[in-house]
Amino acid sequence: MTIKPVRKAVFPVAGLGTRFLPATKAMPKEMLTVVDKPLIQYAVEEALEAGIEQIIFVTGRGKGALEDHFDVSFELEATMRERGKSMALIEGIRQKPGSPVYVRQQEPLGLGHAVWCARDIVGDEPFAVLLPDELMVGEPSFLGQMMQAYNQHGGNFIGALEVPEEETSKYGIITPGQVDGRVTEVLEVVEKPAKGTARSNLMTPGRYILQPEVMKILDNPVKGAGGEIQLTDAMAQLIGKQPFHGFTFDGQRFDCGDKAGWIQANIALSLAREDLKGPVQAFIDDLKR
Repeated sequence: MTIKPVRKAVFPVAGLGTRFLPATKAMPKEMLTVVDKPLIQYAVEEALEAGIEQIIFVTGRGKGALEDHFDVSFELEATMRERGKSMALIEGIRQKPGSPVYVRQQEPLGLGHAVWCARDIVGDEPFAVLLPDELMVGEPSFLGQMMQAYNQHGGNFIGALEVPEEETSKYGIITPGQVDGRVTEVLEVVEKPAKGTARSNLMTPGRYILQPEVMKILDNPVKGAGGEIQLTDAMAQLIGKQPFHGFTFDGQRFDCGDKAGWIQANIALSLAREDLKGPVQAFIDDLKR
């Protein structure tokens, strides 16, 4: 079996970010910073580290700040050079000419619809999908680890992460089959199963490597959980027709679509930095007194 390389990654970033209002009224939720870097930059860096060559953003209205972030900033760069300041902090942000690619999701019809909006750019190649509000910290990155497994097995891969049973109704849940190290056979995947009906406590934490046939399924979508076009439902139709695997990440996951998760990410990543851990730890110690 020939395993095609994964060169393209789709970032669905058209969401309104209502859980972070009023902060996200005029700022994309993907531009919320963890320490000193926007969430979207963490996700893009993860993709590039994994070998992705083309970044595809599925955007919506009000996402101009996100596009500007990955563009050239002549005034900022010129000022920094004149003042003799290091360009290291922004050197990795700018993408090569013609990349990233931006497409619009005109209506908020669900994750499946957002991914489908990138169909003409994805073409007939396998592709990755990364949800930026899921911040993954590890070495190699989550997508990098998944890519290594994909290059061995091929087919489709989705992240797999254990959550408490009482939380399974909030996520896409995997029914696992045979397990080989961190790779798990996927027998079924259900979006937000009713409480008490989940077949496992393995959820899908926003990282996917999918074959292009999923786009053909999304050409004729059926609305699922929440009245939205769910990517999970389209993926479920590939199971049994193509190899389908879950992959367990060796690292940390922070749900930055949730306020508590975002705060936890800021604390954890601050404590991991030599220039910040001293004062941050001292503040935490003071709170404990």
